Amino acid sequence: MRKAEKWKAYASAGVDIDLGNRVKKGLQEKVRTTFGPEVLGRIGGFGGLFRADFAGMKEPVLVSSIDGVGTKLKIAVALGRHSTVAQDLVNHCINDIAVTGARPLFFLDYIGAERLEPVVFDQLISGFTQACKRGGCALIGGETAQLPELYHAGEYDLAGCIIGLVDRARILDGSRIVPSDLLIALPSNGLHTNGYTLARKVLLEKMRLDLLQRVNGLAKPLGEELLRVHRNYQPAMALVPAGIIKGAAHITGGGLVDNLPRILPAACDALIKTSSWKVPPIFQLIQRGGDVGREEMYQVFNMGVGMVLVVSKLHASEVLLQTKGKVVGQIVRGSGKVLLD
Repeated sequence: MRKAEKWKAYASAGVDIDLGNRVKKGLQEKVRTTFGPEVLGRIGGFGGLFRADFAGMKEPVLVSSIDGVGTKLKIAVALGRHSTVAQDLVNHCINDIAVTGARPLFFLDYIGAERLEPVVFDQLISGFTQACKRGGCALIGGETAQLPELYHAGEYDLAGCIIGLVDRARILDGSRIVPSDLLIALPSNGLHTNGYTLARKVLLEKMRLDLLQRVNGLAKPLGEELLRVHRNYQPAMALVPAGIIKGAAHITGGGLVDNLPRILPAACDALIKTSSWKVPPIFQLIQRGGDVGREEMYQVFNMGVGMVLVVSKLHASEVLLQTKGKVVGQIVRGSGKVLLD
């Protein structure tokens, strides 16, 4: 009886362990769909087990990254649609290691919530597993936490950690980039996972738009536009023969202005011809509605470009064919900056 009273006391304090166990029932079956023969053990242990295969690699290097989704979660909560933000997190993490030339091995998630709602949890796990299967990585573990004193009712936060693998000789670090190389952009699928604090401020507060509203120029209702899934570019990059891509930049927080310099040699600038692609309507709406300056737009948002590859002119046509990208600029002599033309 005393044991039951303690559990009841914990639940009344805001943490319902029984609810957590019920919510996670059936988790094994879903997550197992992402497993390959490398995964050992099962979900629910104290640590995920993965038997890495380094065959064919001279110097295998593990690559890791961790990230979150940010205030895009506010849109997901408002609309009651949660699988998309889970996919966002997986794809974002995969892209962050793909720019080094790595392929993903496994992913782990963290869900912190005011309370574990079964429907929300089920959608999140479905999103994680769907993106992991498509991305070729295993979902080998995670953590859920009920934190009623940290989150408002109905709110939650997500974080994800990914581990990938690349042969040291094939690491992309931008060191081979030289003036005259071309910049090839791979299109984004909307805002992806960055700039939502400003987007929400402009669209929902200043312009007073509704998430269910159809806005002139947008193909979908506003909420659906804002929940478009962050693209995974690693499969397209993997189609390009080894050695051709000299550098790659995932265009996330900081936009083109701050992300491209992370791969530029000290004596090179990236000259971007902004008229070479059509900026999607959602960005134009935010810029007009918020009276946001051009420079700031390219520093906060991806502006329709989710990944930039740097290749020589000699290989540009081959890369364009494989990735369906577009030439948006070139490398010039400089000091490691981005120049917007």
